[in-house]
Amino acid sequence: MRRGNDTPISEFLLLGFSEEAELQPLIFGLFISMYLITVLGNLLIILAFTTDSHLHTPMYFFLSNLSLVDICLTSTTIPKMLVNILTQSKVITYERCITQMYFFLLFAMLDNILLTVMAYDRFVAICQPLHYMVIMNPRLCGLLVLVSWIISGLNSLLQSVMVLQLSFCTHFEIAHYFCELNQMVQLACSDTFLNNIMMYFVTALLGGGPLAGIIYSYSKIVSSICGIPSAQGKYKAFSTCASHLSVVSLFYGTVLGVYLGSAATQSSHSSAAASVLYTVVTPMLNPFIYSLRNKDLKRALKRFCGMAGTKQTVILR
Repeated sequence: MRRGNDTPISEFLLLGFSEEAELQPLIFGLFISMYLITVLGNLLIILAFTTDSHLHTPMYFFLSNLSLVDICLTSTTIPKMLVNILTQSKVITYERCITQMYFFLLFAMLDNILLTVMAYDRFVAICQPLHYMVIMNPRLCGLLVLVSWIISGLNSLLQSVMVLQLSFCTHFEIAHYFCELNQMVQLACSDTFLNNIMMYFVTALLGGGPLAGIIYSYSKIVSSICGIPSAQGKYKAFSTCASHLSVVSLFYGTVLGVYLGSAATQSSHSSAAASVLYTVVTPMLNPFIYSLRNKDLKRALKRFCGMAGTKQTVILR
């Protein structure tokens, strides 16, 4: 946590997307709109789950947790960027930078693991429908979410502690809109061999492992669906996992696109702009994807909005 000359670090500079002053109002308006839509959309799903007993099933339990994580993920990065634009300051203190990096890693990894847990839930629902409620009991669902939090917390803690051991020399400009792990490691002037090894290991284990689990689950799901004799039965079975498959494709597609694209272009600003796809756009679209073709969720949202409207009318009277 020190410079090369043993002077304590006090702050970093977040360069963001563009230094042109005329673009700042546009960037501010765009991101505050996406942030508000993300928070409102995911909050509605959480409220619908908590207020409607018909949604108290494993699938909606995991979905409500995913919505909570998506709100936290965007709240970790976007508010600070908006404040920087308003104050025309790019400064973030060293302590806040490390804290932001910790929570971003925590919620991003939670997103990844929860999507895998939801794939397992769909696998049990379609491949073993008669034993679904026995296997996916409340205790197992709670345990899966708890383990997801523990794994994500340990990973982000380990990565953050390893960054704390690094020394920084003269360059404190982060070519991103938040304190991204890879960017901070690249800024260090001390040996980053262990940090790079750990990042590659975690990517392979906690990135490739869940992805392999999702692919395996859906290979079994597709095999089971193909064995259903009626076309209506196939459609009904596929519709139960279509929303999750869409979210998984969007999440992993944008993540792979960002990192493969940034590796090819070697442009930090391009990487920052592309990372918006999985850090902001994906959490914003998740509520729309899940509610678009989900009749139960639509019904619950209408019922909740109707209850809210009735209460407001009573209060006004």
